Amino acid sequence: MAEEAKEHFDVDHDFIAHLNGECLDWAGMNGEALQSTLRAQGEVWYSRVKERCPYLFAAAPVFISEMQLRQMREVIAAVEEALGAPEPKTALGVFYGYDFHLNEQGAHLIEINTNAGGGFLNALLIDSQHGLFLYGSGVSDHNLEKVFVEMFRNEWRLVHGDTPLRTVAIVDEQPDTQYLYPEFQLARVFLERAGIAAHIADPADLEVRADGLYCSGERVDLVYNRLTDFTLQKYPHLLSAWEEQQVVVTPNPAHHQRYADKHKLAMLSDADALWGKGLAKESVDALLKGVPETRIVRAEDAGLWWEERKQWFFKPASGYGSKGAYRGDKMTKRVFDEVMQADYVAQRLALPGERKVCAAGSEAQLLKYDVRCYVYDGHIQLIAARLYQGQTTNFRTPGGGFALVRVVE
Repeated sequence: MAEEAKEHFDVDHDFIAHLNGECLDWAGMNGEALQSTLRAQGEVWYSRVKERCPYLFAAAPVFISEMQLRQMREVIAAVEEALGAPEPKTALGVFYGYDFHLNEQGAHLIEINTNAGGGFLNALLIDSQHGLFLYGSGVSDHNLEKVFVEMFRNEWRLVHGDTPLRTVAIVDEQPDTQYLYPEFQLARVFLERAGIAAHIADPADLEVRADGLYCSGERVDLVYNRLTDFTLQKYPHLLSAWEEQQVVVTPNPAHHQRYADKHKLAMLSDADALWGKGLAKESVDALLKGVPETRIVRAEDAGLWWEERKQWFFKPASGYGSKGAYRGDKMTKRVFDEVMQADYVAQRLALPGERKVCAAGSEAQLLKYDVRCYVYDGHIQLIAARLYQGQTTNFRTPGGGFALVRVVE
């Protein structure tokens, strides 16, 4: 029976590799429909995207197998079980990003982000292809705009009950200079269409008063937090307002500590630690298969790490995106020595998948991709891919960017 299962997986992978390894007219997407949907958001918004984010959306979909999808679901469910239930009457955290590398050996959880960008943008991408009879099946909830708005309402409801959510502040440092500022604008539009006032604000625009947190003279009920200081130590007024329950902040420092601190990856790939938590056997098996071995880096082991560095990917424990992350086989001795003195984890290398892209006006090229599951309360709302060149995702690759994901059964 085991041999039959392996053979099925091999055949499955070969076909997926064929779909992703060629530019097939019958297995593409409708680029004109995407541009039409983007333009429908307004000419000013559309022009900003074209000028500042020319490689925001990829030129081709990524295909995954039903088996890979099932494995990702199993890993996510097992992570939720391992990390335990959240505190009662607290927000759950919006837009968790479970990022996977998919290859011949299966799906590998690379990291968990608690402020994953791209959800609103990918909602547009998915909507633009609706009803166009693309090859494969989509993986998303129906009517993502409504789903996202209800998610924010639920975050508020968990803390404040049936009192209506009235005002949201979308907060980041100098938001209009951020690469994904167009997404902040989309979020504001989605919320305002649902009757919720929405501000895009820098932390400096927020004012703490005796009765709550204010932005532009209006009391803020909920902060949609896009800041990358996950502890909020740089913003004591916002941290204090959250700690004093003057405002709901989502995601917040507790969410990052529970899910996204990369020390957790070491626990999630440690059999003894998992059995010690009393997890079900199915959950332990899913995690040991789906989370690459991760170890905490200690300076006293520098000699061993240097010898084995080519097998590992080194990441700052509290980092985000690709900042300070290095493939071991690409590290100089100077960088390696710096890593040994910092708070890092090392994850056994799990190579990303590859997708051939034939963008108009350029030569065909083979790009890497990862797959992001956008998750709320343990449920996958949508799945997208990111196509890129280099060590990590960067949105600077012609033909790369966020990509539609299609499941082939």
